[in-house]
Amino acid sequence: MASFVPTSPETLEDRRLYTTARLTTVACLDCLARVGVKKNSDHHTSIQWSAGAREQCPELSRRAPDPSGRGLQQGCSRLAASIEAAVRDGAVPVGAEDGY
Repeated sequence: MASFVPTSPETLEDRRLYTTARLTTVACLDCLARVGVKKNSDHHTSIQWSAGAREQCPELSRRAPDPSGRGLQQGCSRLAASIEAAVRDGAVPVGAEDGY
């Protein structure tokens, strides 16, 4: 059971800002898995994987599950190259807005 379930509009908006705001969909140029990407800086990239994208990615699908149970993954080198290409093409904006 969750110890905290957000219900106030302000808390729900904070959750949205931290997890989904400004996500741009990027498809891997190799396996076509689609993920949400946000780049707050040249050195910071957030990637939101769906269950379907994780299954579709050959690099992730052959790895053992995260032993912590938190779903953390090393990245996918093919997807990283696809994100870099999307940034170069201007499809993924770089820079935080209002701190997010």
